[in-house]
Amino acid sequence: MAEYKVEVTTGNLQSAGTSDHIYVTLFGSKGQSDRTELDNYGIDFTAGTTGIYTVKSSLSLGELLLVKVEKDPFFLLPENEWYLSKLVVTTPEGDAILFPCYRWISRGEMVELRGGRAMKVFEEKHPLLIEHREMELALKKSFYHGIELVLKGLLGSAEKWESIEDMKKIFWYKRTTMSDYVAEHWKEDDFYGYQFLNATNPNVIKRCTVLPRNFPVTEEMVKPFLEKGSSLKSEMKKGNIFLCDKKKMDGIPPRTYNGETLHVTGGFCLFYMNPNNKLMPIAIQLHQQPSEENPIFLPSDTETDWLLAKMFFKSADLIDHEAVHHLMNTHFLAEVYILATVRSFPVIHPLYKLLFPHFRYTLHINTTGRTALLGPGGALNISSLGTDGVIELMRRALSELTYSTFCLPENIAARGLESIPNFYYRDDGLKLWNIINSFVKAIVEYYYPSDREVQKDTELQEWISEIFTHGFLGNKASGFPASFRSVKEVVKFITMVIFTMTAQHAAVNNGQFDYSSWVPNGSLLLHKPPPTTKGQSSMKTIMETLPNVGETVTFAAMARTLSEQYSDMVVLGAYPEERFNEPAPKQMIKEFQAELSSLSEAIAKRNSELEIPYTYLDPSQIENSVAT
Repeated sequence: MAEYKVEVTTGNLQSAGTSDHIYVTLFGSKGQSDRTELDNYGIDFTAGTTGIYTVKSSLSLGELLLVKVEKDPFFLLPENEWYLSKLVVTTPEGDAILFPCYRWISRGEMVELRGGRAMKVFEEKHPLLIEHREMELALKKSFYHGIELVLKGLLGSAEKWESIEDMKKIFWYKRTTMSDYVAEHWKEDDFYGYQFLNATNPNVIKRCTVLPRNFPVTEEMVKPFLEKGSSLKSEMKKGNIFLCDKKKMDGIPPRTYNGETLHVTGGFCLFYMNPNNKLMPIAIQLHQQPSEENPIFLPSDTETDWLLAKMFFKSADLIDHEAVHHLMNTHFLAEVYILATVRSFPVIHPLYKLLFPHFRYTLHINTTGRTALLGPGGALNISSLGTDGVIELMRRALSELTYSTFCLPENIAARGLESIPNFYYRDDGLKLWNIINSFVKAIVEYYYPSDREVQKDTELQEWISEIFTHGFLGNKASGFPASFRSVKEVVKFITMVIFTMTAQHAAVNNGQFDYSSWVPNGSLLLHKPPPTTKGQSSMKTIMETLPNVGETVTFAAMARTLSEQYSDMVVLGAYPEERFNEPAPKQMIKEFQAELSSLSEAIAKRNSELEIPYTYLDPSQIENSVAT
């Protein structure tokens, strides 16, 4: 008689336990055990507990392959789903084999769990496991086939704000140190420039060595704002001039409001890194084509003219941030990675085990977010572009996406920002990229010791093919891979996926309340048309241009909701669900966590010395998935 010890861990979630009968059957290379009820003295399977049970077999089952778990009803009690975290089966030979589950099991449901080391498709030898793998993928592909998530008090008040001070009254319910700072400093040029490096949209400026022909800034215009005795030409040579160009927004029809067409400006902003290492805006042209009705605004213009120009450019940048850099580049592309993973990899695949923790809550937040942001009354629906315009902006941006854009070291180099000072997003981001890359390299090389292993993994090839086809529309010019030929290619791509779904999302998401809840600092909606001549504006113009009371509350509420963290947040590098059985990847995870902890300490030390701390890429503040 052979005895197997089955250690069963119920999740520590609310209502995770069950009073139903639980049965297991062990399958091995030499046979299977009887269907055995797991029943000890007292109450079994309460939340957060681990129970040890004995399963007997007349003979040794050989190599243990599968565990079948069944949940039967307990008399006539109401259904209570069970959250099974994992099973660990100790064989008569003394081998302890992990069978991860980490899912809810319903009454009458049967699940089959794979255990042992992660397996690639071509490594499967036993007919039972080959059949199980094929059936799992067939079921998952069928299930996920139709998931095409289609883009579809003061609240509601149409009153206009009387003054800037009145706007501060809505923030009694939640404030942060940073949101207070923004409300006090939003008009200042150096803070305006700082935000293009370290606020929520740090991927839009680039070093400028030649001005675009349709942005005719002259030496005379900007000379007063440069170092004494210097010139625009010489500052370009020194690498101190930077440009933000919103040409992809040019010509997109905005929505109508009360019968009138709103306005979105797809123009230019020129920046200068001054001798005090502050990035200063020095010229703004609100539309692409220069004309008498499209003047170049300067810091020497009247206070309200310059402020209006900055507001219109910042409004375009905020729409670009929310639609493209936040929603499309992190949330929506994350769906592609998730669906490709669950459709192409069985749960035993090593890359499924590696990637799955980074998918937590993403499909849920995207499903609800589409309605909340793009549906009737949603923040992007009532933006100056409206839902149709936002979708067109995303369409244009998707056609221009490149692989290097998503790979931070290449992104920074392509924009010429390797040495620009006080660029904390770059500093922290590159360190995070390297830490994630080292971890991914260790895991991937452990399971793929040669390029040949990559090439013959049909599930891996199907995974990247689905991503290339459905995520990037088969656009070869984008540089995204359609297949993998080497271990190096796999490491780079998975580094990009994990970085995007953790660090990059944190960078563009977590500061939204800090920077966008104070709507004058950046609004998705501006009512009046942009200025076409100088000297005609006043603070009355500013107030008439800003959203009304109800719209302001909607935008502030959106910023708050998107910046909230779950009470059960899982931080980058934490893997509460034990999916790997082998000692090597477990050790790699520990080393990964140690590197992240060390970086977190270094960032905290640096931030303690800064007037404006940059916290969004502190690993202790980064969620392990696109969850908000």
